[in-house]
Amino acid sequence: MNTLAAEDVDRIREVLGKYGKLPVEITSVSDDADLYDAGLTSHASVNVMIALEDEFDVEFPDRLLQKTTFASVTAIANAVAELA
Repeated sequence: MNTLAAEDVDRIREVLGKYGKLPVEITSVSDDADLYDAGLTSHASVNVMIALEDEFDVEFPDRLLQKTTFASVTAIANAVAELA
């Protein structure tokens, strides 16, 4: 499985910070923390997905359009790495 470089994880965090509408700073959320517990909503996760598709020039297939794909920075990074 592909893994993302640290700068790509930073790009994911930037997208989350801009589009995730989290009530906490993304910098205070660990890579493995549950983003939904941190305040990510289903609506915001759709905006994050669209922004990630633009940022990484990928398209999330139907099989990855599930809550677990966007549950943590690590889960998102794994999905993006798979698509890259």
